[in-house]
Amino acid sequence: MKNYRRVQVDGGGSTVDKNYDNEDGGRMRLKPSGNNANENQEPFSGINVRRKASFHRDIKRDYLDIPSHPYLMKVLQKRGDSHVFFADKVMKFTGSGKMKRHILLITNIAIYIVDPETDALKRRIVLAAVEKISLSELSDNFFAIIIPTEYDILMASKRKTEIVTVLFEAIKNASNYELELVFSNR
Repeated sequence: MKNYRRVQVDGGGSTVDKNYDNEDGGRMRLKPSGNNANENQEPFSGINVRRKASFHRDIKRDYLDIPSHPYLMKVLQKRGDSHVFFADKVMKFTGSGKMKRHILLITNIAIYIVDPETDALKRRIVLAAVEKISLSELSDNFFAIIIPTEYDILMASKRKTEIVTVLFEAIKNASNYELELVFSNR
């Protein structure tokens, strides 16, 4: 079975697998994506270019073994988080444009950014505050978490696909709305 994605096309009657009318009077066309992933594997299947290393990867989710880090457990318990969905080290871009290693924690309530050198909590973002995630269409490791009430976060991780999938599921479970995924090369 092939996966399909929606793309805007000019009118016309070329032979295509499936066509749909949209609200603007144009036609939306579903094109085969060429991706072997099925719809349940990720929320953005078939839209961006995938790195070959990310196709078949074991998903561990807690790459830091959070229970063995008492400081991180204390931070989470103090703020009422009961379940860690994802934990790993990522590269975060600072305000000056430099990259710095941070710990990214995604829980049932919030996203935590922790400095691993000082064990200091740098930022806590409630899941409901996240509006969307911006990804490029290229096979890179970069993603941005867009928060309209605060400043956005630009990060890079070799586990980008897993992070986006976990955030998508966590936000859907926490606030009953689906996270918007934006694909752009700008």
